[in-house]
Amino acid sequence: MVKKGEKIDTGFSLSVVENGEEKEVKFSDLLNRPAVVSVYMRNNTSGCDKQNRSLAEHSDWFDKKGYNLIALSKDSCGSHKNYAEKLNINYTLASDPDFKFAEATNSIVEKKMYGKTFDAPSRSAFVIDTDGTVLGIIEKINTKAHAEELKELIESI
Repeated sequence: MVKKGEKIDTGFSLSVVENGEEKEVKFSDLLNRPAVVSVYMRNNTSGCDKQNRSLAEHSDWFDKKGYNLIALSKDSCGSHKNYAEKLNINYTLASDPDFKFAEATNSIVEKKMYGKTFDAPSRSAFVIDTDGTVLGIIEKINTKAHAEELKELIESI
């Protein structure tokens, strides 16, 4: 996993949903101010719903502090649009089916489910400055209190 203080490659592209609109952007374009990137596995699953509900409830705090809030999974933008409506999400949802962000942050881990082993992004969060420098990392997210742990991290930076 990338370490605090290291720079990541920000030149890759992602599909995102912002304010109900789908568009293709370079990751660097999402860094017009520092950003919090919260990685989750899938829309409409228990832990991921808790993680995103926590962020949705506190999204104004991040905005007032000057941070872009981005939640990222492998789901399609079509799925993200429905998910944003369902959970009243007003921050950016990014679609990363090719794990480009996980590659940039070296956060692909081995997982096991139903007896099968596979590689996937870790459920983690990153605070990233406008130049791609990692300011902080949460390697293992507390899904129920995710916003609170991110707020603590940001206050400590």
